[in-house]
Amino acid sequence: MWKAIAKGRSQSQVLRGSFKPSLRQVGKAMAPITGRNSSTLPGLYKEDPSKGPMLRYEDSLPKLPVPTLEETAARYLKTVHPLLSPSELESTTKAVQEFIKPGAIGTKLQEKLISRREDPKHKNWIYEWWNDAAYLTYRDPVVPYVSYFYSHRDDRRRRDPSKRAAAISTAILSFKKQVDEKTLEPEYMKKLPISMESYQWMFNACRIPAKPADFPKTYSPAEHKHILVVRKNQFFKVMHEVDGKQLNTSELEQQFKRIYERAERQPGIGMLTTENRDVWTDAREVLLNAHPSNAAALEAIEAASFVICLDDAAPVTLEERAHQYWHGDGSNRWFDKPLQFIVNDNGTSGFTGEHSMMDGTPTHRLNDYVNEVIFANKLDFSDPSVRSNLPEPTPIKFHVNKEVQAEVERATKDFNQVIGSHELRVQAYQGYGKGLIKKFKSSPDAYVQMIIQLAYFKMYGKSRPTYESAATRRFQQGRTETCRSVSDDSVAFCKAMQDSSISPEETVSLFRKAINSHVEYITAASDGKGVDRHLFGLKKLLGPNDEMPAIYKDPAFAYSSKWFISSSQLSSEYFNGYGWSQVVDDGWGIAYMINENSIQFNVCSKGLGSDRMSFYLNEAAGDMRDLLAPTLEAPKAKL
Repeated sequence: MWKAIAKGRSQSQVLRGSFKPSLRQVGKAMAPITGRNSSTLPGLYKEDPSKGPMLRYEDSLPKLPVPTLEETAARYLKTVHPLLSPSELESTTKAVQEFIKPGAIGTKLQEKLISRREDPKHKNWIYEWWNDAAYLTYRDPVVPYVSYFYSHRDDRRRRDPSKRAAAISTAILSFKKQVDEKTLEPEYMKKLPISMESYQWMFNACRIPAKPADFPKTYSPAEHKHILVVRKNQFFKVMHEVDGKQLNTSELEQQFKRIYERAERQPGIGMLTTENRDVWTDAREVLLNAHPSNAAALEAIEAASFVICLDDAAPVTLEERAHQYWHGDGSNRWFDKPLQFIVNDNGTSGFTGEHSMMDGTPTHRLNDYVNEVIFANKLDFSDPSVRSNLPEPTPIKFHVNKEVQAEVERATKDFNQVIGSHELRVQAYQGYGKGLIKKFKSSPDAYVQMIIQLAYFKMYGKSRPTYESAATRRFQQGRTETCRSVSDDSVAFCKAMQDSSISPEETVSLFRKAINSHVEYITAASDGKGVDRHLFGLKKLLGPNDEMPAIYKDPAFAYSSKWFISSSQLSSEYFNGYGWSQVVDDGWGIAYMINENSIQFNVCSKGLGSDRMSFYLNEAAGDMRDLLAPTLEAPKAKL
């Protein structure tokens, strides 16, 4: 049954590609950011004080552009060139030229798309289309195919999980207050403010399963001042504000200790959120029909500010941690919530995020903030006072009949089958990091993209379509665009690295060209001038009676957007892991972090040999260091 349900996965995931925007375009501004003087910004950016500091620039951000047909056609042909044979390229070129010639269907669709962009009803011409096509109509399970995780650095002062959970909750609530009051300082890209619109989906929010498309829902933070805590599959409601005063860290710790004492293993209702979305939609109705009180229980979960999962696990290795935060055992979670923080019995912690309305940059900022204020002791975690009138944690009770139990058992079976088909390896490369890469006079992100290209070439002897996510948040309601990482220059570099007859000097020259090509494309993508979103938008405007243009029927169109490698960077000195799954069954999900003295890869596939890819990534990183080390200037001798 599962295979029958899951047939639609590839098309939607290929469309979506990798999920988290690379943070190279966002800069170093994920921790609390100092304010900008509006007088130093271009005249386009007008402040609206009525919206609060966080959203003050939102309405003056530029709209996502529509590239010209000619520039998209040229960029598209350039990206498919290294992937096609001469005869295939000739056919593709003909299809593209037919599409863009004067009076052709492409020009008519372009006019419609420009009109949509200029329509005041649309802040962003792709926003609704993208959220719907890439996420909300996507029917396969959010875990493991959409959700992503961060693994936190250990807090040696808080090995007790109650203490760790309390400190994390205190820090989250500090951040939440800034979001709720709209006082959070915006982020900036190239010194210009970027969209903060997605923060409205961070707290007191939930994805709701429905047919044919899910929908996001938010709840009033003023009316729902509780944390959802899960222990042994049992849900508890913990108030984080009582009598107008936020619980301090000691009070929160007491609440968590009480849950550790009281929790009794329950049927894994949370497992239902791991199912195919149509199956979960039907199961939710079964749950609601089982007893009238189940509706209130569901609302208590969906309206919660955020989730703290107290897992009865004690992961040690990086791979154990990755599995725990990515999916756990499936049941001590509610995967439709955008924010879930996991604390294990040994005090280790991490995060898993639901992806439909929010990309990785906002949750990265939140997690970085949480860890920074804890490790740097920037908040008051030491108040020992505990009020006597605090309500006890309230169990959220579901009435489970045999029909609900059958749904849970089916979900458990399906979850174990899907997770069991995945291989995950962590390559924690300690040879060097961005410190040395910058000495090589290279963009760290582009450099690591070439490590990935070289590793894939070592394993397969060829290059295949690769996705890196680029942030487009400098535009209103901006999310992501595709950076197509394979270029003629990247292929030439990979071939040279494997050919001993090519001199190191020539190979270094080819490396520089590959880096420059990558930087050029990702810059265009983050400026809203990538290929994939534009072609997607034009195709969306085809009428029901329009003939499908040859460009879309051409095999190169499907092949060049089949992401054999789905990749993205997200880096923090406070994390020791980050990742998600591959997006096609014969492809790879490679998440990477570039820290000062290390590079970490989270390698995921469905039985393709993740251990071998991990080895090749290590080898490729070493090969590139050996190639470029001789180019460093020798230190000058002291006189």
